Amino acid sequence: MSQLLKNIDARTKLAGTNKLEILLFTLGTDSRTGRRETFGVNVFKVREVMRVPAITHAPDMPPSVEGMVSLRGVLVPVVDLVKYAGVESGQKPEIMIVTEYNGHTQGFLVEAVDTILRLDWAAMRVPPDMLTAQMGGLVTAVTELADGRLVMMMDVEKVLSETSRYDDEYLFNNISPIEVKDRTVFFADDSSVARNQISRTLDAMNIRHISANNGKQAWDELQRIAAQADAAHVPITNFIQLILTDVEMPEMDGYVLTKHVKSDPRFAGIPVIMHSSLSSEANQQLGRAVGVDDYVPKFEPHKLATTLTQLLSEPLK
Repeated sequence: MSQLLKNIDARTKLAGTNKLEILLFTLGTDSRTGRRETFGVNVFKVREVMRVPAITHAPDMPPSVEGMVSLRGVLVPVVDLVKYAGVESGQKPEIMIVTEYNGHTQGFLVEAVDTILRLDWAAMRVPPDMLTAQMGGLVTAVTELADGRLVMMMDVEKVLSETSRYDDEYLFNNISPIEVKDRTVFFADDSSVARNQISRTLDAMNIRHISANNGKQAWDELQRIAAQADAAHVPITNFIQLILTDVEMPEMDGYVLTKHVKSDPRFAGIPVIMHSSLSSEANQQLGRAVGVDDYVPKFEPHKLATTLTQLLSEPLK
């Protein structure tokens, strides 16, 4: 499995093709329902897969955080995804998926890993409201495999936020309103946690905002706004002044959304910021390749506020 995770160069070529690769895993058979669900996580966020090592338990940690492990001299927090997802299997997880995103490394305990699957983001659907409510927003997208199994993409950003206190109020302290008035940002993100953080940042800055839950929904809405501007014979900058997009989104990812925006002359002069937990230099280069104007890591509202202030304070073109 670790060998499969090493071919990152090949995976970077997926950018702009609306494709992704996901690692499939299970959390065990839930004794309450008799079901054994299949979950997925973007391979870009997976560093390695291993048997569960010795875990050092520590006090005052959230219930699903098992403790810490030392990986090559680095202390890494370990989250039991079985507990976190509320699965009652009665068995201890045997596998740890080591993930790395947003500059943080953490281990996720799971029952087993299956395989790496390449598919099109268009095959990933927004989960039904009933599933979203049942899973507490933990699932951001769903797809069906050829064998009939449903795969649920897990919002690992939500897990990180809720197990590391990465969503505390202090993160938004000292974010000031921008001096220019009447600015509106359009943003797209499939994670409820990320959308909440973006909204809180924009509200603190006194910036109006319009949001979408995925790239396709965003592109449909942006085209509607552009058509409205055309009908009124005014530039689209009268309605929105900046677009903020996630990378990983069902139906259409942020790379393809950015390519659409940058190839449409109606959106000329509107900067696009990529806002993603895939914040490595390789991912930033991919963003620049499709035309983004800046790249800001998630869960850093002050960095986002600084970038927004700079771009929105410039004269409209």
